[in-house]
Amino acid sequence: MAIQKAARHSHRAVPAVRDPVAAARARPIPATAARLISAAGAPLVPAVAAVLLLGGCGGSPQGAASTGSAGPATSADRAGMSRIPEATTFATVSGAPKDTAPGRATDGLVVRPDGPVAVFDRPGGRPVATLPAEQLGGPTWVPVVESSGNWRRVLLPSKPNGSSGWISGSGLSTARTPYTVRVDLAKRRLTLLKSARKAGQWTVAIGGPKTPTPQGRTFIMATLAPAKKTPSPLVLPLGTHSATLDTFGGGPGTVALHGWPDTSVFGKAVTHGCVRVPKDALRTLSRVPLGSLVLITA
Repeated sequence: MAIQKAARHSHRAVPAVRDPVAAARARPIPATAARLISAAGAPLVPAVAAVLLLGGCGGSPQGAASTGSAGPATSADRAGMSRIPEATTFATVSGAPKDTAPGRATDGLVVRPDGPVAVFDRPGGRPVATLPAEQLGGPTWVPVVESSGNWRRVLLPSKPNGSSGWISGSGLSTARTPYTVRVDLAKRRLTLLKSARKAGQWTVAIGGPKTPTPQGRTFIMATLAPAKKTPSPLVLPLGTHSATLDTFGGGPGTVALHGWPDTSVFGKAVTHGCVRVPKDALRTLSRVPLGSLVLITA
């Protein structure tokens, strides 16, 4: 019954769009995901919530055209990868190379592993983590920031902020998203770009002086609809974390985009690091594909 209620809630929260939603569904969130903290300061503690996979045809992110996939990792591969950490929002990946161009946009290429894949510190180098096929109960879509032959350098959702890694081009589903989200902390403004053209712009609330919103290049990791009433009907976790809070309310300090009922906060630096957005902004952002780039600048 709880799952059915969450599903009905999710259909109300996400407006109809022209592109089909290929994989929207309600499902239990893993116990770890239930501890994810929204910037509202309230944990997403319900045992069940809707995980909305905003996708296009064939399971690719909405608005992105799938270009094909290869086979998943073999059992032998998985056995070897069990000795290194999983790259999730709850993990710290030591040895992951730092993103070298944190302010640069990409061409919109995003990839999803069809099964767990090894993440290397350089093409063909030392494995530092595995990238799972799912994050928070939904598909793992990550942006590609560099390519070298059949290798793809992707942003990771793990600590430390700005972590990246190289994965083989085999065993990946690929797509392109036309969207980029830009957050200007100085102006307290969020701008959504579609194919390099402004698709929306809003005044937002950002992290306070002691809990600033982290700068750099990250991505939309998931879209969650809490099963119980919270200050925001949707929470969009990003692949970055608070730089000052190691944990928050039992979660890993994951930063997110989300709504807020009190409109007086917009234009102010008052959050625990997340970005609070107006209702119409949240509605629009809910259509942005998973894996889409988010650039946060001072």
